[in-house]
Amino acid sequence: MAKLMATPRARTLGFGLRAARKARNLGVRELARLAEVAAQDLSHWEKGIRVPSPAQLGILLGFLKVGVVERNRLLALAATAQEADWLESTVPGSALGISAYIAYERSASTIFNWESALVPGLLQTEDYARLALRAGRRSPLEVEERLRARMSRREVLGGRWRLPYEVLIAESVLRGRLGGDEVMVPQLEHLHSMAQRPNITVRVLPDSDEFHAGLHGAFVSFDFPDLPPIVYLEQYLSSAYLYSEGQATEYRAAQRAMATLALTERDTHALLREVILDRGGSCLPERVRQ
Repeated sequence: MAKLMATPRARTLGFGLRAARKARNLGVRELARLAEVAAQDLSHWEKGIRVPSPAQLGILLGFLKVGVVERNRLLALAATAQEADWLESTVPGSALGISAYIAYERSASTIFNWESALVPGLLQTEDYARLALRAGRRSPLEVEERLRARMSRREVLGGRWRLPYEVLIAESVLRGRLGGDEVMVPQLEHLHSMAQRPNITVRVLPDSDEFHAGLHGAFVSFDFPDLPPIVYLEQYLSSAYLYSEGQATEYRAAQRAMATLALTERDTHALLREVILDRGGSCLPERVRQ
């Protein structure tokens, strides 16, 4: 019997299977009948709750006519699906990494994001994001490709998703000079505007002499409706998805502790307005949340 999984790789394998099935315009029951497997098993594989055997996966990929590159990717994910945490030495934002990250964003019930150095990616303007992406050794073409991917990800905050998104951001980010006022002021104005949306919570952690867990670096926590949470960490040349027992609990505790040090939403909005106006920008009137 297939093992109970729901690890980061198992879920990413499931995302790939579901995408391949939809690309062939097949329903779960239809594909299950063709592959001679139980529809419930196929549903569990697509959710990452369980992982198919190599033989079962090979049959599925054959019916789905998956290309060689994607086939090898899914087979590799299945072979290591039992590993609780997923550490990658590839550059964050690579095709493999970003596809998994987008799938987590679109299947999450809520996302929490702590940022100590940059405005969170989902709240970045195009100009700010372009400068951030240029920081690595990337060609202009690669920068623009990743920029398009980053901008398209923002749709989870509106439309049919309207994903609940909670952000804690260091005060130093707001007062930074990255790109100069030409880039930073429109970015702050956009951040202030997005913070008015009912599904988005933005709070600032003031600069102080208090030590807290966030000083160790940024992190993103994904919560899911029927699966355990996953924590994402990103460095310059590596990234990690953490799932093992105790990891998410520790990060959740860090989140709660930092929240006690953060400004309220009202005070955060006031600080944003103050910084924006001091730098020659403008703010639309605050919206009353329903």
